[in-house]
Amino acid sequence: MPNPVVHFEIIGRDLSLLEGFYKQVFDWQITSVMSEYSMVNAGSGIPGGIGAMGQEQSYVTFYVEVDDVNAALALIESMGGQKVFGPHTVPTGQVIAGFTDPEGHLVGLVQQPK
Repeated sequence: MPNPVVHFEIIGRDLSLLEGFYKQVFDWQITSVMSEYSMVNAGSGIPGGIGAMGQEQSYVTFYVEVDDVNAALALIESMGGQKVFGPHTVPTGQVIAGFTDPEGHLVGLVQQPK
């Protein structure tokens, strides 16, 4: 069975600006979960997040669910990808990581709690 896309993320410099924009444009329900990160309920679509993580580079990415983040990162690196961050355990117990594909696109991984 393929690994599903389970989360999207929009990261920029101004959290309030991004929250207001996406709430007004798409009527998304947005709930703060940390000082610089909010969860997005986009209705019947996949859930997501909006954040301002103090990074100079802004990005939009998606997260793919995998059984084992470490095994997935090892495979990704053997295929020409590069680990960017993680693995990190988030407050919900999930483990996340990020990588770039061979052309430099940022993609996230998420492993559900055991």
